[in-house]
Amino acid sequence: MSGDEDIITAWFARQSKLSANDYSIGIGDDMAAIHFRGGDILVTTDMLIEGVHFDLQSASLHQVGYKAMAVSLSDCAAMATVPVGAVVAVALPKGYGQKELKELHGGINDAAVKYSCPLLGGDITKWKATGGLCINSTITSRGGGGAPVLRSQANSGDVICVTGQLGGSGLGRHLNFEPRVKEALRITGLAKLNAMMDISDGLSTDLSRMCKASGVGAIIEAAQIPISQAAQKREDPLDSALNEGEDFELLFSLSAAQCQKLQHLWSGPVEITQIGQMTKNAEIVLKKADGSSEPLRQGGWDHL
Repeated sequence: MSGDEDIITAWFARQSKLSANDYSIGIGDDMAAIHFRGGDILVTTDMLIEGVHFDLQSASLHQVGYKAMAVSLSDCAAMATVPVGAVVAVALPKGYGQKELKELHGGINDAAVKYSCPLLGGDITKWKATGGLCINSTITSRGGGGAPVLRSQANSGDVICVTGQLGGSGLGRHLNFEPRVKEALRITGLAKLNAMMDISDGLSTDLSRMCKASGVGAIIEAAQIPISQAAQKREDPLDSALNEGEDFELLFSLSAAQCQKLQHLWSGPVEITQIGQMTKNAEIVLKKADGSSEPLRQGGWDHL
């Protein structure tokens, strides 16, 4: 178990005393759900730090603002929910003023408009001494017509699918990706999914999280993994697709019959690719193109 998974899904969850009647989804998924008489409101939050999630030597403040919103919007997509509104808090470096703040807001607002998730407010503070730009987005959402899709309901025998292409995010894709909000809602309207999450920390790591949460294992076909053009520029394209992270594509599982139905009905520019199958045992195996197999190690991002 990775360091962040150990504290988030194990220790933090054990400390929680939330009532399941009031908080139907708690610690451990992409969003938490708060129950009201009119239905559930879901909430997610993400913090981006200069030098970790972006480099201002190569990224504009507009791109940083867009990304801050997009990573949280991707959480909405991960559970097939509809964004409602956002608040954003920023810690500005010393020397920043209205000019920089307006450029940052431009990126935030572009994402807000594009994905119908209005910016409702937030907070601004500034470092007194040395400190980089820090931006935190919090987004609320509502159900998209069905129950939010959890990462913990995958079944043995399920087909494993991903949207889009994977790898190469470090070559700039992590700044201009499109959170799959519309695609998630359309997919769940066409077929019954058992589990879903977004790929933020790398396929190898996020698949492991889904399997652990669901109590299953998996076999992944290396030859079936859709590798992006950017990843093809890496020394090891497959490793990039498995481990580089920040793809923000959807990873989901569903029965073979539902997958066949989805593939028959699906059309559009975003591809859906079958990459493997869930299994009964807890092991996650990578089956190579030459027919050999090996355990799939978690090589993605570990926050701790």
